[in-house]
Amino acid sequence: MHKITFVLLVIGGLNWGLEAAGYGIGNYIPEGFALAIYVLVALSAIYEVFSHKGLCRNCAPQGGM
Repeated sequence: MHKITFVLLVIGGLNWGLEAAGYGIGNYIPEGFALAIYVLVALSAIYEVFSHKGLCRNCAPQGGM
């Protein structure tokens, strides 16, 4: 689940960068599909906010780097 949410957050972040340049994903796919992607990205962000510290090697109490 963590890997899926991470990928969706990367997609969302890249989309925001493209939106700034006027090329966001919402301009090229049907509105309903774009909305579904936006909802999945938002749910992924919420999931990561609450679970990241326990799942991330660098944020875990034992550290990673």
